[in-house]
Amino acid sequence: MAIALNRSGSDDLMSDQWVWDKHCAPPEVKLSSNLEAAYFHIDPVEESTGTVAVRGTKGFEQGMHYWEIVFLEPPAGTSVMVGVGTGRAVLASDFRQYVNLIGVDKESWGLSYKGYTWHRGVSSQYCEPFFDRLTIIGCRLDMYRGTLAFSCNGEDLGIAFSGLPRGKGPLYPIVSSSATETELELGVRTCRYLSLQGTCMSVVKNSLKSTEDVDELPLPECIKQCLREW
Repeated sequence: MAIALNRSGSDDLMSDQWVWDKHCAPPEVKLSSNLEAAYFHIDPVEESTGTVAVRGTKGFEQGMHYWEIVFLEPPAGTSVMVGVGTGRAVLASDFRQYVNLIGVDKESWGLSYKGYTWHRGVSSQYCEPFFDRLTIIGCRLDMYRGTLAFSCNGEDLGIAFSGLPRGKGPLYPIVSSSATETELELGVRTCRYLSLQGTCMSVVKNSLKSTEDVDELPLPECIKQCLREW
């Protein structure tokens, strides 16, 4: 059973109201009064001195989550990124280090505006670069399957990361920038949780090496069939 989380406003989706966390934002990141927009390196005197990031107030340990990042200004410079990270993810680089911060180590997974994904300091080409003002990047995190996918202006770009850790602590939404006057705003935020039956199906299916292993389970055939289709 394929499970999609998108902007359609389906009845099974719930609106989510998390915002950017002012308590962990570096001084170089200013937040709007409603905490939904983040402004990077906007000091009129001092230009950017490195890469900084801010994470969301809500971490995800289960469920399916979708959120949008709106680029209020065209991305520029060495790095502007969106993604997720653990509570140990780095939120500021060393002084004058302009790096791709989300994905710099094993604690985060990120997408650069240049079209590359980053994790453990390793990059991979994923999509075409996006340079335009008001570009909307959708992030789709499935904690049941351990996957992270992105979309650009409503176009699904496919799964960028799989094998994300589950049951080892929450993953938080993160944005980062090395560029002066980067402005990123939260858009749609939704979530969906499986029923108890669905959660059980997901746990069992994810514990199997392949669909063929379903036949070996000591379960009624009707349940096996549901697992094959999951």
